[in-house]
Amino acid sequence: MLPGKRGVQKPSLLLPRPRKEHHGQTGGLSRSFDPITNGHLDLLERGLKIFDRILIAVGAHPGKSPLFSLDERIRLIKDSLKGCSFEGRVEVDAFRGLLVDYVKKVGASAILRGLRALSDFEYEFQMSLMNRTLNETVETLFLMTGSNFSYVSSSIIKEVVVAGGCVSGLVPEPVEKKLAERFLKDAGASLNQPRMVVSRTKSKPACSNWHH
Repeated sequence: MLPGKRGVQKPSLLLPRPRKEHHGQTGGLSRSFDPITNGHLDLLERGLKIFDRILIAVGAHPGKSPLFSLDERIRLIKDSLKGCSFEGRVEVDAFRGLLVDYVKKVGASAILRGLRALSDFEYEFQMSLMNRTLNETVETLFLMTGSNFSYVSSSIIKEVVVAGGCVSGLVPEPVEKKLAERFLKDAGASLNQPRMVVSRTKSKPACSNWHH
């Protein structure tokens, strides 16, 4: 469904019926990804233990003002997946409009949501009922967010960066660098503006620092 009162969709997995060109079950991870976090990647990794392939669908919603453009978000996702052992089992796509319409378009049979807290369940419960009202063939399943990232969201990441905090270990390295570039650029030459701390450790695959 379209974003509700919280402004962005929660992490979700679409579970399309197997297509002729693929053997086994295909899933899809969908939300705004502004930006993608290690919490999303953790959900993706665990989802791939259940499904053979996952389609990451990036939501593009008119009227919203994301930090990164649709093309930037897609590029950040692809860059974040580089070096991961399961990179070849993941595809990235974009969608607009209702989530249930996209589910129907790709031939999905269910939606798997990520839950971070009890408050998430209340919201997602409402959304799942509305989605079922719009399309009674679509089921919703829930997967608990990993404890290491139960407090992480794209919104919190951006708030921390704006305040000059360090988000190393909470987002993939390409995202960390892009956030630094974006907010340092906005800060201009003023030395009084908050600055993001970027880790100077040796570069490594984005998926190698999820579990801390």
